[in-house]
Amino acid sequence: MALSAKLQLRQSQSLVMTPQLMQSIRLLQLTHSELERFIDEEIERNPLLDRGTEDSTPALPKDAEDSGSSEWNTEDTKWSSEAMSETFDSSMENVFPDDPGRREQVGPDLSARWKSAGGNGRETTGGEGFDLDAMVAAPQSLGDILLEQIAFAFTDPLERNIATALADAVDDAGYLDGNVAEFAERLGVDAAKVEKVLAACQRFDPAGVFARNLAECLTLQLEARGRLDPAMKAMMAHLELLAKRDFAALSRICGVGSDDLVDMLAEIKLLDPKPGLVYSGGTSEPVVPDVLISPAPDGSWAVELNPDALPKVLIDNVYYAEISGRTKDAQEREFLANCLQSANWLTRSLDQRARTILKVTSEIVRQQDAFLVHGVRHLKPLNLKMVADAIGMHESTVSRVTANKYMLTPRGVFELRYFFTAAISSVEGEEAHSAEAVRARIRELIDAEKPVDVLSDDAIVDILKKNGVDIARRTVAKYRETMSIPSSVQRRREKRALARHAH
Repeated sequence: MALSAKLQLRQSQSLVMTPQLMQSIRLLQLTHSELERFIDEEIERNPLLDRGTEDSTPALPKDAEDSGSSEWNTEDTKWSSEAMSETFDSSMENVFPDDPGRREQVGPDLSARWKSAGGNGRETTGGEGFDLDAMVAAPQSLGDILLEQIAFAFTDPLERNIATALADAVDDAGYLDGNVAEFAERLGVDAAKVEKVLAACQRFDPAGVFARNLAECLTLQLEARGRLDPAMKAMMAHLELLAKRDFAALSRICGVGSDDLVDMLAEIKLLDPKPGLVYSGGTSEPVVPDVLISPAPDGSWAVELNPDALPKVLIDNVYYAEISGRTKDAQEREFLANCLQSANWLTRSLDQRARTILKVTSEIVRQQDAFLVHGVRHLKPLNLKMVADAIGMHESTVSRVTANKYMLTPRGVFELRYFFTAAISSVEGEEAHSAEAVRARIRELIDAEKPVDVLSDDAIVDILKKNGVDIARRTVAKYRETMSIPSSVQRRREKRALARHAH
């Protein structure tokens, strides 16, 4: 067979992950705080981007408000947000460098929530706008607290150095990482000297700090409260029995009756197993709901994006026109063009992110209407594919949208992932039950128990089956353990002890 070279033409389609597309995908899964940090970084890099201010944000026009919220009517299942399914690319407005006025590139009217048409978007930090009261001191860390106490507790330089070395080895929870022998060898001092300094440090605030294990941490706190009697010492020496809830053995070892044992357990519950966390870990970020759900006057649910969770970003086209008109260098003009393109892509990505969140959340509300009306026992089985198929999106997109996003409902704030639960089959072919609803039912049954009638896992299975839930015993045990509920034997022992104490 002869070999010959020939030229062929083929057509093929492929999806190219451009940097802009990757940016849009990344923005979908960012939380509110992460998105704010990302935008701050972009503004730092791009001179054409600026922050909108509260007073410069215009009120939404009527058509913008319509695209920024959706309502679902439980009677006729008509949606007022059908227009959201349309692509926004065709309606994006191009920005021309020769435009003398400010024009932002915005998507359909929804993006007006975070893009301002007034002012130059620039703020100053000096003059009358400077507020000294707004400058607050950073909170003290656990290390700062310990070093302050070391300075007052030790006058001997050697002891102060040992105490400082010990403080450096204290973790965020307040525990000492290491033993006395290691510190003595590293510092070149006697172990007895380290023990003496450590004993003094263990009297510092917060009580329990510098402990080497949980038993020592709780012992130090009891000692500070003046409650370290022989019975408590015996209990601290046998914490493993407390973890097993073996109250009969604890009562025997501590030499106390059931009433005294219940009092001791109540006192231990008041202690802090991680005392250092009061100071360490920094400030926690509050949860900012991305979507607000409220009852509409017609009995439907109003679904709207939270204005406080929408970033306010604008493109400074006045500055761009001013600079580009004076720039002659080709490299500088290319830099400005890249900045403008990047700014346009950012605003479009933010607009698409908001639309996608609204679209996904609206479908979740439609699917979980019974939960919003009646509570957790009416939560329906739901998965990502069901939502993706209903709104015509890919399952991975829905997964990114629902990650770390929150919804404020009349029943509280819930993560979007909360509404996705597995299905538990029902008896006699009825509608399946949500795993979360079954868990809630199990907790209700256990909370209603009496000391003389504690339900076993088998008894819970029988009750659930009578209510139409077909569930296995091992599934009940698994759900009970995930909710940190002890076994029926342990619950019976606790309830009887508490009942005797109450009488």
